[in-house]
Parts: sequence; structure tokens; C-alpha cells
Amino acid sequence: MLPGLRAEIEREFERLSLAVRQIRTLEAQQQHEVRSGAQPAIALLARLAGIGTGSAWTLVRELFGWRQFHNRREVAGCLGLAPTPYASGASEVEQGISKIGNSPARWLMVELAWSRLRFQPTSQLSRWFNERFGPTGKRVRRIGIVALARRLAVALWRYLEFGEISVGATLKSPVNKAVAT
Repeated sequence: MLPGLRAEIEREFERLSLAVRQIRTLEAQQQHEVRSGAQPAIALLARLAGIGTGSAWTLVRELFGWRQFHNRREVAGCLGLAPTPYASGASEVEQGISKIGNSPARWLMVELAWSRLRFQPTSQLSRWFNERFGPTGKRVRRIGIVALARRLAVALWRYLEFGEISVGATLKSPVNKAVAT
């Protein structure tokens, strides 16, 4: 073995161990704040099947916690999931999504859209996606998942703002703590 290799590996292991401890501490703090009721919006989002505490935490901190949206277009625009039309003279072309917005929240919404398909297959949003993009190829499904992410973001905003649960959405069943030993 090379002379300094073992020492370098041990230093890297110590850094990794520190990072893992810090992550566990932050996750425990998040769980405690959600359970204690200090973060009601996070607790509401985390009740939905397919959304964990970490994802709910990120969405509230990055998007829903401090911004006031007036309509669904503002929600999509803030995430960079709004369409960008191009119109010049008689030419009108759709250029896709703008991608100008909160990229971590946009990435998370796309991941949550995939999660929605997996954990809530009977919801209206999942049925819409499967009817429209189900029989198509991979490329079209990836485009469709962005549309689902936009619709899901609007549904989550309505859930937090007005208490409207989207049609067919399921809540997580409460955990019975007496059973766990």
C-alpha cells in the first residue's frame, strides 16, 4: 500500500461520517418540527401519499412557504414550468417550458410527478397522464411528466391554499405507535 493512501482513506471516511451525522441530525430536526406542529404546511404535504417529509420541507421552503400566488399560471411560472410561446407576424410557435424559475423545486416537482404515478395510480392526475401519454414512447412520456409536474404543483398549491384535495388523491394512513415495539 502506498505510504499516505491509508491516511487519506481514513480522512475521507471521517468526512463522510461527519456528513452522514449532520444529515441525520437535520432529518431528525425536520421530523420533530413537523410532529410538533411548528410547520403545518409541511405536515399537510407530508400527509399525501408519495410525498415525504424531506420533499414537503423543500417545497414549503423553496416555493409555498413565503410566496403568495394568485393563480395557477403564477405557480407554473415560478417553477419554470410555464409555456413560452413565440409569435412574430403570422408565425406562432410553442417553444416548450421556460425553465426560468426555481430549478431545485422544478426538479423536485418532476420527481414527485413520477412518484404520483407510482403511489397514487388511481388519482385523477395519474389517470390523465396514463390516458394521454401511457401508450406513447419514452420521449413523449418524459415530455408528459413535465406537464404532470405542472398540474401537480397547481394541485399542491390548491391543497395548501384552499384545502382542496385533488380528485382521487390518497392520504397516508396514520401510523399506530402502540403496535411498534
